[in-house]
Amino acid sequence: MGIPNETEMENEVLETKRKRVETEKEREDALRRSRLEKSLEEGLQDSFPASDPINVTQPPRSVQDKREGARPMK
Repeated sequence: MGIPNETEMENEVLETKRKRVETEKEREDALRRSRLEKSLEEGLQDSFPASDPINVTQPPRSVQDKREGARPMK
């Protein structure tokens, strides 16, 4: 027993819709990535030339810091 023609047509229509939705999502994702890249590039250009790069590490505690203990948070 084969699949009725009506069911085959419905499956083709559903498959076409699914492909269209996937294509739209891919296009939206590409546009979002493009906007983020542009924003990052503008931010980098606006901050150039920077005098010093950002320091992501903390210096070790000094002798005086060790004597005084933890400093109160402001």
